[in-house]
Amino acid sequence: MATVLPPPSKRQRLAAESRAREEEEERNHIPDSVGPVRLRFHDHASGEATGPPVYIELKDATLQNLETLSDSIDGREFALKRIPYKLFYQPLLTENEQDGLYQSMLHSDRQSLASSTETEITIKRAPQAIFRVKAVTRCSSSISGHGSTILCMQFSPESSSRLLTGSGDATARIWDCDTGTPVTTLKGHTDWIFTVSWSPDNSMIATGSKDKTVRLWDPQGKPFGGPLTGHTKAVRNLSWEPYHAQQPGRPRLASCSQDGTVRIWDARGCRIDMVLSGHSASVTCVKWGGLGQIYTASQDKTIKVWDAAKGTLINTLQSHAHWVNHLALSTDFALRNAFRDPKFGGPKYESDRRIAAKRNFEDAARIGKKLVERLASASDDCTMYLWEPLTTTQPLGRMIGHQKVVNHVTFSPDGLYIASAGFDNHVKLWSATDGRFVRTLRGHVGAVYQCCFSADSRLLVSSSKDTTVKVWGVESGKLAEDLPGHQGEVFALDWSADGGRVASGGADKTVKLWSH
Repeated sequence: MATVLPPPSKRQRLAAESRAREEEEERNHIPDSVGPVRLRFHDHASGEATGPPVYIELKDATLQNLETLSDSIDGREFALKRIPYKLFYQPLLTENEQDGLYQSMLHSDRQSLASSTETEITIKRAPQAIFRVKAVTRCSSSISGHGSTILCMQFSPESSSRLLTGSGDATARIWDCDTGTPVTTLKGHTDWIFTVSWSPDNSMIATGSKDKTVRLWDPQGKPFGGPLTGHTKAVRNLSWEPYHAQQPGRPRLASCSQDGTVRIWDARGCRIDMVLSGHSASVTCVKWGGLGQIYTASQDKTIKVWDAAKGTLINTLQSHAHWVNHLALSTDFALRNAFRDPKFGGPKYESDRRIAAKRNFEDAARIGKKLVERLASASDDCTMYLWEPLTTTQPLGRMIGHQKVVNHVTFSPDGLYIASAGFDNHVKLWSATDGRFVRTLRGHVGAVYQCCFSADSRLLVSSSKDTTVKVWGVESGKLAEDLPGHQGEVFALDWSADGGRVASGGADKTVKLWSH
């Protein structure tokens, strides 16, 4: 029988606590030779200085005081609608950023700080969401209705009250998430529905199918004109023209197909606007950027950049060694929200909405004094690339680490992280600045199909072949919630833009709504 040691006595516990306090005091002791230190704040994305250097006593360099300093440089310390900043000290985006800037400076630069006050300490900062999203912890509704596998889904950009799903039963459905009941069924397609999409202003719905057509509907599910025909093979993906770039009353929609083409449609007129042809194999993903470009990924191993106004090819990006499965833009969240603010809502009138949509996009795209859209691509070659397509045809970074196909990639709303979902059972996080690896999120025991960030970028949700949905803490890299309940693979996933709900669906034909 193994010997069990007795618990420590009260005297031993008190002695251990006393030693721990003494060690903590020794670590936190500031040498007498250390006076004021010189700090300068820099923008996290561009690296450019955002103000003059400031001097502060090291003992006063607490996180709260540094945040106040950061605000005062911008003249925002008394603003009613204050945008908080996240502060980073060397090294960036690592586990020890949670230790506190004061402790990090004290432990990392004790000698240099003691030697000279001319040493300038760089603190980088990034704007954060002005609200916090709670982790979803329970299944609030489990809704049946589809007759086959659920392949795609998307919440309404207005709120988490409406959900749109597409299925292998050739129907799309709109669900009332407040009551957990179906609203209407969108019938018209004759084969699997691969993709569904709400328009940015919530006035139209688009669905794309294996039957080679695109169909348009109003938010109540009534068909808007007849089917949009022209593709000769299955429609794989859809993307709406950004709201701030639309001509008033003339929204446009891009669809990509296995026939190797992308078609631009006049959604109100229900007619073809232009055809983008140049890929030599199936086009797997299309993204309509906010700077007037359309990005397409293909099984011909290339990514193409098109002029959305003229329909001409601008650039071809070639680095992948196999099919390109998915694309993500650094401005995706802002383009999805259009004129809305996740906390404060949006303006009522169209003219104000266009101004707000443009402002939201520019805030998301601004790096220094320039507007830049970064692009991430995921491939069957187990790698991802980070691009600035309008600046160079060479990638900014190559993201390697997955051992199998990378199926899905997405940017965090704050633009700091990229998340990737792989068939190697892993979700990985990367720096959105240069593509540097941050951490692996381990917990799934089957291929991971999709992942989505919460609106405040603090949480990430993923869906898998192992029949579970999992919620992760982005900063900690730890599993926050394990959400079992599906009876089959979970192919479709979305987190509402207001942070209120997560929806999932898959092989068990059931929509599950998750809330906190």
